[in-house]
Amino acid sequence: MQAITLLGATGSIGESTLDVIARHPDRYSVFALTGNQQIEKLASQCQRHGAQFAVVNDAAGAAQLQKMLDATGCKTEVLYGVEALCQVASAVQVDTVMAAIVGAAGLVPTMAAVKTGKKILLANKESLVMAGDLFMRAVAASGSVLLPIDSEHNAIFQCLPAGYEQSEMSGVSKLLLSASGGPFRGWSTEQMTEITPEQACAHPNWSMGRKISVDSATLMNKGLELIEACWLFDVSPRQIEVVVHPQSVIHSLVQYRDGSVLAQLGNPDMRTPIAHALAWPERIESGVADLDLFEVARLDFERPDLQSFPCLQLACVAAAAGGDGPAILNAANEVAVQAFLDKRIGFTQIPQVADNTLSALDISEPDSLDGVQESDKKARYHSANYISQIEL
Repeated sequence: MQAITLLGATGSIGESTLDVIARHPDRYSVFALTGNQQIEKLASQCQRHGAQFAVVNDAAGAAQLQKMLDATGCKTEVLYGVEALCQVASAVQVDTVMAAIVGAAGLVPTMAAVKTGKKILLANKESLVMAGDLFMRAVAASGSVLLPIDSEHNAIFQCLPAGYEQSEMSGVSKLLLSASGGPFRGWSTEQMTEITPEQACAHPNWSMGRKISVDSATLMNKGLELIEACWLFDVSPRQIEVVVHPQSVIHSLVQYRDGSVLAQLGNPDMRTPIAHALAWPERIESGVADLDLFEVARLDFERPDLQSFPCLQLACVAAAAGGDGPAILNAANEVAVQAFLDKRIGFTQIPQVADNTLSALDISEPDSLDGVQESDKKARYHSANYISQIEL
């Protein structure tokens, strides 16, 4: 029986994880659930899954949640704050941590889980984008098992040789990272200036939260995934090619030196990579319908349009810069996306904010988590100031 802490339980990854866990009560139990603003949903999850602990952001949210749980007789203990997140991520009773908090906020508790040697199911790509070197060194030092949850990275993991290490012996020549192209594939730059938050959040294939939906629409999500893949699989950006595949059936591919290309296919449902990582190296039922190739009928591929979607190129620039370049890019993007969702800036101004911030700040080499967070803070401050100058 694996005891699981779910960081980010109320988001789309959290809900999908709980769906898979509920299908296997003999294999998994819920130790802790954490959430941000969706207190009512978190209360319902605690009741349904029998969580021992629940963690929210602040005292007010904790009081609200405690009141809801008391009214139903639920015995879940309520905690709040970053220290509580780290506590439930690193608790000795916990075997596995699903790291699904969106954005930079997930870095500290995920690192706490890594340092205590947990099995990490990594859906929070920002942990590697912001602090890849520190994170991977911590994984090596603790002996933590790190398994990717993003559908693309999970697909690559499945297509690599068992016990893969980047070397001549592996025979791997290139990683092919698939992208749906988002809802605005094929749109002109002029059309993009009129895009609304509602349009950007309506992804054609995947059910996701608002922030990651916007990132998918700008292709920043793919750029951050490229950086994440470099750390996960010990490759350079030059060894990764982004392939736009609008059907989202092939989730990524691995090209080998002998001419072989291995691909992982499946319906676009996050329960597949979640079930794969939960049970690895075994396989379990996920609740996802079998892929019907006759219904899919065709698979299309095209190169990404870097002129219409400059965020992908910005991510390549940040990856090449190294140091805290990716952390600066991530912070600027988070601030810009929120400003777009608040209708303070337009869709095409998101890469403008990221580019300005990445160009304005000096790249450094943080040697601690505090250093990474300081870079993040500086980038957010600069981005917010820049947005105040250009907002609608």
